[in-house]
Amino acid sequence: MTLTPVRTERSSAELISAEDTTLAHNYHPLPVVVARAEGVWVEDVEGRRYLDMLAGYSALNFGHRHPELIAAAHRQLDEVTLTSRAFHNDRLAGFAEGLTQLTGLDTVLPMNTGAEAVESAIKIARKWAYEVKGVAPDRATIVVADGNFHGRTTTIVGFSSDPVARTGFGPFAPGFRVVPYNDLDAIEAAVDETTAAVLIEPIQGEAGVIIPDDGYLTGVRELTGRTGCLFIADEIQSGLGRTGTTLAVDHESVLPDMLLLGKALGGGIVPVSAVVARREVMAVLRPGEHGSTFGGNPLSAAVGSAVVDLLATGEYQRRATALGDVLSEGLTALTGKGVVGFRSRGLWAGVDVDPRIGTGREISERLMREGVLVKDTHGSTIRIAPPLTITPEELHSALASLEKVLG
Repeated sequence: MTLTPVRTERSSAELISAEDTTLAHNYHPLPVVVARAEGVWVEDVEGRRYLDMLAGYSALNFGHRHPELIAAAHRQLDEVTLTSRAFHNDRLAGFAEGLTQLTGLDTVLPMNTGAEAVESAIKIARKWAYEVKGVAPDRATIVVADGNFHGRTTTIVGFSSDPVARTGFGPFAPGFRVVPYNDLDAIEAAVDETTAAVLIEPIQGEAGVIIPDDGYLTGVRELTGRTGCLFIADEIQSGLGRTGTTLAVDHESVLPDMLLLGKALGGGIVPVSAVVARREVMAVLRPGEHGSTFGGNPLSAAVGSAVVDLLATGEYQRRATALGDVLSEGLTALTGKGVVGFRSRGLWAGVDVDPRIGTGREISERLMREGVLVKDTHGSTIRIAPPLTITPEELHSALASLEKVLG
């Protein structure tokens, strides 16, 4: 059989057409074909430049190709990339030590994707419920919040309230109780002797950057401690500097029993996720009961360690706080001028646009034509989450483009 040579130089239109023919249609991307990237900027195959105000849904908190992260990856590529956990490797201990020091928890379960981290936490919580709490076999329940987004595996979409994510993928696993977000009374009513854990996002990202009331996270911590169940905080999008603190739970000085990290932990280079937990919780896992071929591989551990080192300085948290004020002030100035409301914390915002002006998708397409990349979520809401390396001037430029497309 003669293979058709792969073309290396094709136009955006040709590449989009090829994707449409050969890829599963599980995404609806904006019609921009990225070929190069540096810092907060990306460039398409025709050489047009765009300011990246999405940052891979927080996977690129440190921008594209951050020199320290790229250097760490290059060094490791010259040594060893994969051993599997059948053997030890010389990078994993340092990664785990750094992550426990950064988070204040004790032990690390390295995985690859955010959904894997969530699935792992569900398994750990259930096993803890049976072995430590004394819940009857196969009766453990987990309380989750309406509007959640924890991933797209069948278990996770089974407790999603988004019909697009959920419809057509059943039957679903039992054992989850969905309550309204930001409602402590609802959590308390749902918790009983079978409850293994309460699993929530400290800020709901996919729902539109929904920020709970002050005291909510403190209340969840108190409630779970008092009722004898675990508090699992999904910080896959909100963590690692995005909101102006290392973790979003840090805004209330709360320490969960299990913390879920991903996205930015891989520095925009490799997929890295982790469950970080109290030692006595993680101790329920024994050899052979859970694992991952790629989880904790030397390359991901080297990059993850470099990410931890960047955060340990506090520089990026301070940048997110200061530039978050610039973002909030800019969106406040646009409120009533096409913006009907917004929610922001650090360099993360959900912006509700007057639906008479356009849907979130339409606003995103208009911004793309102005050289700014964002992504819509539900209805007329767009999400803004630039790399934490953005400058005030670049942020002001993006806000000016938003003002233009709203006008």
